[in-house]
Amino acid sequence: MTSVLASPPEGSGLKAVPGVPGIPYIGNTLQVMRNPFGYARKRYDEYGAVSWGWLLGQRTVTVQGPEAAEVVLVNRDKAFANGPAWSYFIGPFFHRGIMLLDFDEHLHHRRIMQQAFTQARLRTYMDAMAPGIVRGLEAWEPGRGFTVYDHVKQLTLDLAADVFMGVELSRAERGRVNGAFVDAVRAGTAYVRFPVPGLRWHKGLQARKVLEEFFHRHLPAKRRDGGDDLFAALCEAETDDGHRFCDEDVVNHMIFALMAAHDTTTITLTTMAYHLARFPDWQERLREESLALGGPELDHADLDSLTGIDMVMKESLRMVAPVPALPRKVVKDTSILGFHIPEGTTVVVPTLTNHHMAECWPDPERFDPERFGPERREDKVHKYAWAPFGGGAHKCIGLYFAGMQVKAILHQMLLRYRWSVPARYEWPLDTTSLPSPKDGLPVRLDRWENT
Repeated sequence: MTSVLASPPEGSGLKAVPGVPGIPYIGNTLQVMRNPFGYARKRYDEYGAVSWGWLLGQRTVTVQGPEAAEVVLVNRDKAFANGPAWSYFIGPFFHRGIMLLDFDEHLHHRRIMQQAFTQARLRTYMDAMAPGIVRGLEAWEPGRGFTVYDHVKQLTLDLAADVFMGVELSRAERGRVNGAFVDAVRAGTAYVRFPVPGLRWHKGLQARKVLEEFFHRHLPAKRRDGGDDLFAALCEAETDDGHRFCDEDVVNHMIFALMAAHDTTTITLTTMAYHLARFPDWQERLREESLALGGPELDHADLDSLTGIDMVMKESLRMVAPVPALPRKVVKDTSILGFHIPEGTTVVVPTLTNHHMAECWPDPERFDPERFGPERREDKVHKYAWAPFGGGAHKCIGLYFAGMQVKAILHQMLLRYRWSVPARYEWPLDTTSLPSPKDGLPVRLDRWENT
């Protein structure tokens, strides 16, 4: 039964947001998590771009399509706040990460953090990760049933330890830190949002303690000795007018950055590997592109020449956005596309399903990297039709690092391996948390020999 979120102010000319709330607290949560694409299409057909319902215990307005996404992400009247929205999901585990700060404070922290993502720093990170990529890939064992997701996740976690932390760790310590990151991420979409021992929320809180202790223990030496890693860069980062991060800031930003870096990169690479397995012509095309560089070592200057990898990466980010939704909390009465949105409302931009809207993307379920080619550029239909990195002031600060890392890893994969899946295989995508294949994406992995 349709109901409205709240009546608009008399004489405002605004409309009330329609929707079906469902069961209080639970509401539409199960449908959204289990069948996000089908449910989003049904909701759009019934209510249009702006509708509401209960989602993970909150009255939530979902905005579909690029026009509505632009209103929220650009946030011209500063009505939408990141911190209180994201804090509901991940705040206890990623306290005061850059994505959880707002307005002047966010811009202040971002100005300092930007010093860790300059072109010079990016080149340093790329050089630092190159040996780890080769070492990690050479350890892969060819054969049937090779699970891409699990192996890529381990590789990106190890690279995060090398490139971001710059700390020598024993295998046991590395496993403990990596496990803490996994538990902290999974806790964000827990159904039971209380610290019940053994359940996701409690594990996430314990994981946060492990990570805080780890970074605080290593921070004095990092401030003293410096280095070419992100940890050192955040310790050293300073704006032109002398602003720097305190110890608590460095720890908070490191915990958040490591989570953001390895999870999103793992999902992107896994999605790319899936489609390259299903479409071997594209895999061969990218391999020829990498071979044309003339050697296995990839220089930062080579990245722009990998146009095929770039198109496949963008199409994979369209088909499976690693961050499936971008929540905001409304901090003052506002409007979206003529609908009244009252203060206190949670608003969500569903990136995962917005990228599948037929109104923007012809034949949206088809893997078609050429839609990002110079002749077509379907993403140009609207500035926010393709927004895997968000937008506005909160656009992902590490997006260039992410693209660099994805290209560097896939380039080396293509020069070492060929992978395939059975003809009728379709991966079972789990969308109850960050999207990932339930089966780990098993492929047949073969050594590639240049003959």
